[in-house]
Amino acid sequence: MTFAIPPLYPDGVPASGPAPPSTPPVGPQPASAVASPSPNVSEALVTMLADLGVRHAFGVIGGAAAKLCDALGASPIRFVHCRHEAGAAFAAAEAYFATGRPALVVTTTGPGLLNALTGIAAARAEGAKMVVVSASTSAALRGRGASQETSGYTLPLDGLFTAGAIFHYGVMMESAAELDEVVARVAGGLSRPGGFVAHVAIPTDVQGASVAPPRSPRILSAAPRCAADAMEEYVRMLSGGPFVVWVGFGARHASAELRAFAERAGARVMSSPRGKGVFPERHPLFLGVTGLGGHGDPEEYLRANRPDHVLVLGTRLGESTSYWQQDFVPARAFLHVDIDPQVPGTAYPNVTTHAIHADTKAFLADLLRAWPAAHVRTTATGESEYEGSLPPPPESTVRAVEPRAAASQAPPARHEGPVRAGVLMDAIQRVVVEPRDALVMAEAGNAFAWCNHHLRFSEPGRYRVSVNFGSMGHFTTGVVGAAIARQGKVVAVVGDGSMLMNCEVSTAVQHGARAVWIVLNDAAYGMVDQGMRALGLRPTDMAIPRVDFVMLARAIGADGARVEREEELDRALEDAMAAEGPFVVDVNFDPSEPGPWMRRIHALIAQGVRGASGGEP
Repeated sequence: MTFAIPPLYPDGVPASGPAPPSTPPVGPQPASAVASPSPNVSEALVTMLADLGVRHAFGVIGGAAAKLCDALGASPIRFVHCRHEAGAAFAAAEAYFATGRPALVVTTTGPGLLNALTGIAAARAEGAKMVVVSASTSAALRGRGASQETSGYTLPLDGLFTAGAIFHYGVMMESAAELDEVVARVAGGLSRPGGFVAHVAIPTDVQGASVAPPRSPRILSAAPRCAADAMEEYVRMLSGGPFVVWVGFGARHASAELRAFAERAGARVMSSPRGKGVFPERHPLFLGVTGLGGHGDPEEYLRANRPDHVLVLGTRLGESTSYWQQDFVPARAFLHVDIDPQVPGTAYPNVTTHAIHADTKAFLADLLRAWPAAHVRTTATGESEYEGSLPPPPESTVRAVEPRAAASQAPPARHEGPVRAGVLMDAIQRVVVEPRDALVMAEAGNAFAWCNHHLRFSEPGRYRVSVNFGSMGHFTTGVVGAAIARQGKVVAVVGDGSMLMNCEVSTAVQHGARAVWIVLNDAAYGMVDQGMRALGLRPTDMAIPRVDFVMLARAIGADGARVEREEELDRALEDAMAAEGPFVVDVNFDPSEPGPWMRRIHALIAQGVRGASGGEP
């Protein structure tokens, strides 16, 4: 049997990049050509993963995983040999988000698996679909000092090789006879809505064991949706009084339905940082971005116009999205829609919450069909009025959240001194975001605070940021995976600390990835330094020796441009976007202006993190 599910994009992939799916995105796929009528476990597993839609694998191979590497070489899965396993896992996660196809991570024993764990944990937190296949030590050699041993003698089995906080499914195979069952469980996980991260550890001797010709499972999964009577009740609650929509990354595949519903109901919309672009940020109904690097407009507006309900779509409302601010609490209740039934009610446990276990796209489609037509009135001038909706934002609020329409409105470039954050973000908006379809990523630190605050997107699939897990090195390496899988231009805005911590420029050179790094080079751990001072604490050893990242890039085989002054920005960014291979833009970044992350400082103070001088009020 073959694994078959509906195609993700029956009309083709959007030019701006796909919105990741709620189910695996492939129809019947060609299995790899296996020469032997009795393949080994490695060959059979790779064949089945190809049938399940995997097209890209990332990893670092060691001797214990040699059979796995050999099988990949004869398959339709493209293997990208990275420089570090954490980078491989980050790259795989972003390859998934760029294409909607599950990605594969391959590691060797011992340090190979452990090195990858940070990237794997980030993939789990972000909702990626990923299969990790690692080598483990053969049973006869365990406990005997085997090289880079992976066994219960050297690593905890619980959590690494079982389901838990890191993996949705984990197993250490002990026999070739387990393969069909293992692949069936992996296929079931990949077919379900939401993220899924699996770990299959295979002892070295089992990797080469013969198995019967593989039979890929047929597992179909439907997204949950509301019953008709429940939908009637939600319509009654929302149409009976003012409400606001709070949208997150989990609703990225429901952008069209969200816009149609918001316009029909006259609902104001605000987004999480990861949800930027799910609802057009230029739209007059858009209030702004909440949380880290967000805007003050949403809470100011809700303080003045407290809604009865807040409809939450695909966001956990965690610290970096809400900071648990009471300004966002509705007068009556949250209606919280999420594919994960454990999410609703966790961020605001003392607030009445109607938990709706459903796919956001299906929910909004049903909501649109059930929404009363009489709820929309047309005035004599042809404009629509909406009963029960909140008043329109004041003109000043709309201006505050709209992007600048033209370069002439940006602050004038100065001829001396380092590059200011606002000027850099305006240039990225003008040169990278608006005229092109490049995917833009923002790394942990000042980079994601400034990008969340300044950049504006009109469609989903154009912006990636990880504010909750927030690992440094995620997008310095994820940019490579996305560029390879997307076969297009991907731009990462990163700090110099992250660039030095973990990058895969060499891998990008080897594979001709059209990756761009824009490095905020302030010769320091800038966000930490500024944050410590804001908390009234003493920064310790925050300076980084000044690095010439262009020289470093060229030494590895990439190209780049150094930006010393603001007037040089546009030319450097144009060169980066025109480059056919990897390109580094090294920006002399002004460290004097604190990033837009004071809500984070206030949250830390509330948790007792405060120095003798008191910190920021």
